[in-house]
Amino acid sequence: MTEPLRIAIPIHSFEPGGVERVALNLAEHWQQTGHDVVIVLGRDEGLDRGRLSGSLAYRLVPSRVPTAKFETLWMIWCFLRHLTRERTDVIFCPGNTYAVVCVAMRLLLGDRCPPIVSKVSNDLVRRDKSSLRRRVYRVWLRVQGMTVDRFVALAEPMHGEIVEAMSVGAHRVTTIHDPAMTRRRFDRLAAIPRHRTDRYGYRFLALSRLVPQKNLEVMLRAFAAGFRPGDELTIVGDGPERRKLETLARRLSIETHVRFLGHVTEPDPYLRDADCLLLSSNYEGVPAVMLEAIAAGLQILATDCSSSMQALAGRGTRATLVPVGDVDAMAQEIARADELPHLGPDQREYAARFTVEAAAGAYVATMRRAMASARHTQVLMASSPQR
Repeated sequence: MTEPLRIAIPIHSFEPGGVERVALNLAEHWQQTGHDVVIVLGRDEGLDRGRLSGSLAYRLVPSRVPTAKFETLWMIWCFLRHLTRERTDVIFCPGNTYAVVCVAMRLLLGDRCPPIVSKVSNDLVRRDKSSLRRRVYRVWLRVQGMTVDRFVALAEPMHGEIVEAMSVGAHRVTTIHDPAMTRRRFDRLAAIPRHRTDRYGYRFLALSRLVPQKNLEVMLRAFAAGFRPGDELTIVGDGPERRKLETLARRLSIETHVRFLGHVTEPDPYLRDADCLLLSSNYEGVPAVMLEAIAAGLQILATDCSSSMQALAGRGTRATLVPVGDVDAMAQEIARADELPHLGPDQREYAARFTVEAAAGAYVATMRRAMASARHTQVLMASSPQR
């Protein structure tokens, strides 16, 4: 019988984020299938706290001072404390945000650090950065390549990108489609009926954190230039840029056509009621919202913000892509939104491969390979002659 794994996952908080939601969904599935999963929390707060699963174990180090402003340093301390106190077979790094935490564990613990399996959740080219910052970022990626045991690409195009950027052998990279939703949720979204609508009164939707990465300023400017009478844009999500974006909407005289709804726990009703998803990010990995929109049969207009976007868009059969930051190109497509691809059952079924149930077992297999490689390396080191 195969032994269950003891898996440790660092999570800053329950603040809304796709990386965290996917990690918690995977963790719950692993726990339900017999593994022992521990979520090491930086702080027990956030708008998604209501989604907390009672089946998972959480570890939290109490603090007398707020830790949000130095959450990465705090997480390094909390995670180090956990790993030195509780036996762990493997570390699951849920996304790029947590890479520094996991690399710190390897540097601080050395050979005592459990194997690390890292999900690469964002684009590695990062054209949004200056040339100097890109050079520094490339060095940081090489550091990850030297310290992390296994990497997971979320779609086929990311595999080669990781091999090159991290300077690692292809055997250390596994492609596992991003588990953006459960199979039950996919079935629910795929059952939403879709009918072609008149061009008048198009309902555009953005599901996004209001942060610089998502570049909703481009979306608002494009909508202001391209919308038709009766069109409306609903923005579901919250974040530090909300006030600035609301001010921009007033300045563009579109405030009566744009609704800022803030954070919602259940976004599916908005996917049901919309006609077209808008995504204006500067960079992404495999954006879960795009997969949700495909399952729901929405028309999709997005920026070409990662190496995976062309594949997700089906080379134009599932979505229309425009260059990152190109307000005019996005405005032109908004103006003729009725000509964007309409998704039939086959296109919607594409999203079924991006489910938790399809991915969870592949992650466990990757973790076991990482553990086997680590044991093999330890045996070789122990048997090598000492000088």
